[in-house]
Amino acid sequence: MAGRDPLVPIPVEIRAKLAELELELSEGDITQKGYEKKRCQLIGAFLPQIPAADAAQERRPSLALRRRRLSGSRDERYRSDVHSEAVQAALAKHGQRKMAVPMPSKRRSLVARNSAYTPPDTSSGSEGEDSEEDHGVQEEDEGGHAAVAGALSLRPGSSAPDADSSTTTSSSSSASSGVTGRGRQAKGLAQHVRVSAHRLRLHQQHRKPEMPSAPPDVTSSTNNAATADEIQEEKKSGGGHRQTCKYGNAELMETGDGVPVSSRVSAKIQQLVNTLKRPKRPPLREFFVDDFEELLEAQQPDPDLPKAEGAQTEPAQGEELGAESLCLEAALQRWASVSPKAPCLTSVDANGKPFCQLTYGKLWSRSVKVAYNLSHKLGTKQEPLVRAGDRVALVFPNNDPGSFMTAFYGCLLADVVPVPVEVPLTRKDAGGQQIGFLLGSCGVSVALTSDLCHKGLPKSPTGDILHFKGWPKLLWMVTESNHLSKTPRDWLPRIRGPGADTAYIEYKTCKDGGVLGVTVSRAAMLTHCRALTQACTYTEAETIVNVLDFKKDVGLWHAVLTSVMNMLHVVSIPYALMKVNPLAWIQKVCQFKAKVACVKSRDMHWALVAHRDQRDINLASLRMLLVADGANPWSVSSCDAFLNVFRTKGLKSGIICPCAGSPEALSVAIRRPAKDTSEPPPRGVLSMYSLSHGVIRLDSDDKLAVLAVQDVGRVMPGAVMCAVKMDAVPQLCKSDEVGELCVRTVATGSSYYGLSGRTKNTFEVVPVTSAGTVVDDSPFTRTGLLGFVAASGLVYVAGKIDGLMAVGGRHHNADDIVATALAVEPMKFVYRGRIAVFSIEVLHDERIVVVAEQRPDSTEEDSFQWMSRVLQAIDGIHRVGVYCLVLVSPNTLPKSPLGGIHLCETKQLFLEGALHPSNVLMCPHTCVTNLPKPRQKQPGGRRTHVRTLGRASRGLRIFWLLAEIGPASVMLGNLVSGKRIAQASGRDLTQAEDSHQFLFLSEVLQWRAQSTPEHVLYTLLNSRGATASSVTCSQLHKKAEKVAAMLAERSHLRDGDHVALLYPPGMELIVSFYGCLYAGCVPVTVRPPHPRDVTTTLPTVKMIVEVSCSVCVLTTQVISKLLRSKEASAAVDSRTWPPILDTDDLPKKKAPLLYKPSNPDTLAYLDFSVSTTGMLAGVKMSHAATSALCRSIKLQCELYPSREVAICLDPYCGLGLVLWCLCSVYSGHRSILIPPCELESNASLWLWAVSQHKVRDTFCSYGVVDTSTRGLAMQTDALKSRGVDLSRVRTCVVVAEERPRTSLTRSFSKLFKDLGLQSRAVSTAFGCRVNMAVCLQGTSGPDPTTVFVDMRALRHDRVRLVEKGSPHSLPLMESGKILPGVRIIIANPETKGPMGESHLGEIWVQSSHNASGYMSVYGDEAPPSDHFASRLSFGDTHSQWSRTGYLGFLRRTQLTDANGERHDALYVVGALEEAMELRGMRYHPVDIETSVVRTHKSIAQCAVFTWSNLLVAVVELAASEQEALDLVPLVTNAVLEEHYLIVGVVVVADVGVVPINSRGEKQRMHLRDGFLADQLDPVYVAYNM
Repeated sequence: MAGRDPLVPIPVEIRAKLAELELELSEGDITQKGYEKKRCQLIGAFLPQIPAADAAQERRPSLALRRRRLSGSRDERYRSDVHSEAVQAALAKHGQRKMAVPMPSKRRSLVARNSAYTPPDTSSGSEGEDSEEDHGVQEEDEGGHAAVAGALSLRPGSSAPDADSSTTTSSSSSASSGVTGRGRQAKGLAQHVRVSAHRLRLHQQHRKPEMPSAPPDVTSSTNNAATADEIQEEKKSGGGHRQTCKYGNAELMETGDGVPVSSRVSAKIQQLVNTLKRPKRPPLREFFVDDFEELLEAQQPDPDLPKAEGAQTEPAQGEELGAESLCLEAALQRWASVSPKAPCLTSVDANGKPFCQLTYGKLWSRSVKVAYNLSHKLGTKQEPLVRAGDRVALVFPNNDPGSFMTAFYGCLLADVVPVPVEVPLTRKDAGGQQIGFLLGSCGVSVALTSDLCHKGLPKSPTGDILHFKGWPKLLWMVTESNHLSKTPRDWLPRIRGPGADTAYIEYKTCKDGGVLGVTVSRAAMLTHCRALTQACTYTEAETIVNVLDFKKDVGLWHAVLTSVMNMLHVVSIPYALMKVNPLAWIQKVCQFKAKVACVKSRDMHWALVAHRDQRDINLASLRMLLVADGANPWSVSSCDAFLNVFRTKGLKSGIICPCAGSPEALSVAIRRPAKDTSEPPPRGVLSMYSLSHGVIRLDSDDKLAVLAVQDVGRVMPGAVMCAVKMDAVPQLCKSDEVGELCVRTVATGSSYYGLSGRTKNTFEVVPVTSAGTVVDDSPFTRTGLLGFVAASGLVYVAGKIDGLMAVGGRHHNADDIVATALAVEPMKFVYRGRIAVFSIEVLHDERIVVVAEQRPDSTEEDSFQWMSRVLQAIDGIHRVGVYCLVLVSPNTLPKSPLGGIHLCETKQLFLEGALHPSNVLMCPHTCVTNLPKPRQKQPGGRRTHVRTLGRASRGLRIFWLLAEIGPASVMLGNLVSGKRIAQASGRDLTQAEDSHQFLFLSEVLQWRAQSTPEHVLYTLLNSRGATASSVTCSQLHKKAEKVAAMLAERSHLRDGDHVALLYPPGMELIVSFYGCLYAGCVPVTVRPPHPRDVTTTLPTVKMIVEVSCSVCVLTTQVISKLLRSKEASAAVDSRTWPPILDTDDLPKKKAPLLYKPSNPDTLAYLDFSVSTTGMLAGVKMSHAATSALCRSIKLQCELYPSREVAICLDPYCGLGLVLWCLCSVYSGHRSILIPPCELESNASLWLWAVSQHKVRDTFCSYGVVDTSTRGLAMQTDALKSRGVDLSRVRTCVVVAEERPRTSLTRSFSKLFKDLGLQSRAVSTAFGCRVNMAVCLQGTSGPDPTTVFVDMRALRHDRVRLVEKGSPHSLPLMESGKILPGVRIIIANPETKGPMGESHLGEIWVQSSHNASGYMSVYGDEAPPSDHFASRLSFGDTHSQWSRTGYLGFLRRTQLTDANGERHDALYVVGALEEAMELRGMRYHPVDIETSVVRTHKSIAQCAVFTWSNLLVAVVELAASEQEALDLVPLVTNAVLEEHYLIVGVVVVADVGVVPINSRGEKQRMHLRDGFLADQLDPVYVAYNM
């Protein structure tokens, strides 16, 4: 390039045509190919010929050189198209590794709803308008964007990721059978129960590699060995030769543990896992984390980071301020008397025609009239409503500057303080409430407005103006002359001189959305006008065209204040006209031959777009083009492009004058018009990376990440400026350091009204040197601008303090992020000026959020690809990750008064979950790098070593556990690690007195039938609360005999044969149960299939019948017909059923001889249940264990024949079966049976029955409690009027196999407190598979206790009690009192060693009513399970214990039991199988689910599970599908904040998708399998990157 001949100068008209051509390309009016062709035709004659061989090689350098020549000596890096080129180059780097992130799945109905589009309201200015936060400065040269984008579009690797990398179809495609979502769900559950044995074992290894042996899956088939061999053979053969079958568009995959999964969802999850395996950033330095406190990973200082090395700067002095002048009121009076007809203001309407022409004489007379009415016509003479110094609101629209000027100067003449605010159009205006708070704090009681505005305010039916939210009560005063009283001729306002009194208050919107009032004194107002007059060299009778808001900032300072001081003629252009005709301000400049124009860079940009059809433009009269947002670096491109195009229209090159200012410091700096236009203004090219560290580097090695900044002139006359560090101490910056600009001058604000603390921090800053010496005795004022003062005295601004986002120790400017996002192709995907960037605090650091309005014609795939490219571009340019990228429908973001985005309101909507986005992309894995260090478990064996001390120890032995240094390290006597061994026991069952000692329930029933034949044992209620049936001891005995006779006659059963009982909850189930005992058979209670969903529930019934080896089925006639129906035969072949016996018509003869077991250890019944992890397990209960269990419950609850107990439980398994069928026969009490299904039609049935029968003891499930709480929340008064009284209830026991739901029980107790229910009566019970009843709240003893533990300590299996309300506190409710005859010990689930009270471990139980083992299809050859015969690894190694599979801890409380001993409370934390091992810590799903449910009111239910080391959260949406995507960031934030976990997949589904069993427990593993099989039909699935 250096050896080339100099280029021929290009004429000015050719340059103008080239600029127009670039604009056509940016607007899409010409293709890239057409652009290149026309450009070559225009400049081909002026360029030297390039040899053909070198043409291709030299094409791009020559293009860059020619563009540089077109723009004079200006460096190409200053143009915005260079930033676009940088963005494309950054994307090209990512092109080699395309993003493999799966595309979110969205329901088709939601896609269709989002595609429906209403054109944006033209009044909102969504097409390129900018917010009040100066987003207009991001209007870049689109021609450069498009040109470079088009040139780069052919490069390999620069394109967006292929469509193949992400799937775009909705998961609803799986619903091909037409079955409803619930039907598909149930079908998936049935398929899950039929899971194969090898998948089960691999799944267990995948979830818990060190878990104790789980209950055997009774669904295992007999070909396990063959299946395992096939798997091994498959693994040996290698993945490359495997035949993979397809499911939808996903391949058959395997997880890291070899679990094959075939579904579209699994493919996306695996795709996400593969992406996360490639760390985007190097891991941070790790350090040890204490067990009790999880410390967040801290960023360690990097010695290679850029640091400031320059010398300390000195304050810059502005030029001396000129001579003093009259105050504004005196100046207005002078001009009104000297030149009353001189034009003061010309305001044009939306059509461009003048509708208000105000002279200085009219302005004076009208202002005097307003002042007189304010002072004398409001209130009374004795008590005027407005006094001197009071604040008055000025509420005027943006198209009526004349009325505003009149009211403003009327307030100054009346000696009251005007507070200009925006017009409230609705009661829910964005930011309107904060404006009202400002007016209230200022004590505003009067509002001035125009007649037209007053008529347009929202009014009530009576005609009164509505009270706006947050606003004080106001008296509205119209300022038009016909609404005011006439001013007396002898009355003149008192004109006050400059002083410290407040002249006006200008409002300012803070970063957090709050509104502050900046008070400006009269002296500051006058001094500021003098400084502006001197800096801008205003002279009398000049014309100034103003496009800015005249109520604040630059528009107020120049067009309202300084114009009156200098008798200027202001031509005001309303924003409504600018949206219709962007050239309106240029036309007015030509029409009035204006000398000065006040605009923003956005006005210059849109004038470029619309200037093509204008031929009679002449801007030679302009001597100063003031750019209000010129301090923003991204306004450079608009200024340069405007100058290039309009230079041919007479625009001088040196008259574009950027300025900088803030509400606190007023005008900070203004570039003076250049006299010598040959030299371009100096520019600086700064490294964005260095700027993020607060350091100035003029030439970065990374040419892509640079920021071009232009000077904003010199310091204002009479001011002193310095740059201080942004730290707490205002220390002067070094010469190569960026800081906050501070000024010392009279012309600044004086305070934040009513906020003395913030005033001192902003308006009374005392800068110091590095040595600590004070720079100046007079205080400085913070400007809120980030920049530096060069050695030449020029001021450079790099951004605003409010726009900074501190992410990972670096500071990023929101405007820079916006510019990068807009430079990503396709650039027309989002609306320019309709994009917001802000930060939210998540996990003690700020995270970047990008919100943009997408075009209406964009598809889902286009949206996702654009978002992916934006993430890549921002990461490549700024080296920072975007936490969340949100796309919303057009014209939906909250607007500021001028039509731009209201940033604070947008952020608030995002945090509240009310933004309703169309697409969301979360990247927590990329951004969150300060997570706690994962817990590292100590490797080692599991052997226990014993060492005996010397003679001094007298034989005392110390056991050392080498597997893990922790809770079971050292044991001395009954102490472990200095803590008492966590063990407790209930009453001694051998010492308890019992009236009858029977080993068999059948004998007890016979005895009761003889001794008390007419005693009623059971009463069954229907849905209306009436008695459906009842049975006495004698009746039950006789009916059971008939069932035994039928079994002996028809089935010819042998002793010990298994019989399945398929009955609805009722008497038939109890009769058949004892009939089987009389016949010597083993009953197996099975829930019958649901008649409305036979195809999905019947396979589970059939499986239990097969696994239990039942030789016949006892049922009712209705169910028998259902089993043989066509619908049932389609699901299960009717020929495969064992003999089905109908017990509706029993034989009249009784059994010849009742069976009496010979051994109490023989099998009494089988108990089958599906656990929350999806395991179907059946346990064996012997006669001895059954009798012991009934006896223990009888003693605990003091059950006697005179008692009545209400039971609302499912009678098919666990404690529900025991209470429903067994306890009444053993204890003789009357049981009032309430089927839980009846509550669906009558929610008050249970409570009404308890009240009517005056029951003192009742048992229910969490499902019943939840139904009563939800269904009767608004009916407590009606229940009370019906006579429902719960004051007699002594114990209300909630039966479940899970952690007590503290919040639900509290809500239940609080809700029905008015009905007499005592909170101490509500308690919980705990049982499990190995022991049906471990804990049960009895009638005597202390009340149930609740403790608060540290949730973080629980993750490390530690128990630390904290106070209520402490951070990370978790309430845990006691799980009832330990039953008589039960011993409990807390053991380490891995090492099997006893643990101390301060540690979390597995609950082991020893009792005479433990189950004897699992039921398996292998019979006696089944492998033994250590769940029923475990021994401690040290300590008491001889006793046998049963492992419950639940984690918990014991605490010795200060309460005493009935024996006078201190009470030991058991607290159940959760199931060991459900606990999730994440980051080396143990998490319980219920804790995460509780946090998720609290995040948004629309979340009805939540369930979490893990898959491939990813945390998946499924939330049920109880609202419209439009709110589905709002939940994704809320769920991610909540889990990160409270649990330090990243949610990998967020699934938003319909209500009822989360499966819940009869006990009210979530079936999370069923849900997981349904999700992986693509059977949930979710509303939205988000895959967090």
